Amino acid sequence: MTKADLIELVAKQSTLPKKPAEIIVNTIFKAVTDALESGEKVELRGFGSFRMKVREARTARNPKTGEKVQVSRKKVPYFRAGKELKEAVNRH
Repeated sequence: MTKADLIELVAKQSTLPKKPAEIIVNTIFKAVTDALESGEKVELRGFGSFRMKVREARTARNPKTGEKVQVSRKKVPYFRAGKELKEAVNRH
């Protein structure tokens, strides 16, 4: 599913025109992004939670040349699926 597919689905299920549905989807994405940028954890009950993890600086290897490369410390977003989402995905 792409962002456009999600906007289409929101528009269809809410009987809203596409433009307001796009604004809703973009607002949700921006709220999650802004919260993570400010160090907050985002928890959507029944779906999952987003948070930031820190990857420490390390020495890696360029797979093409075999040369050692320094990778700096960085923050990465992390998603953990909630119980209900895991159960829904595993229903057969």
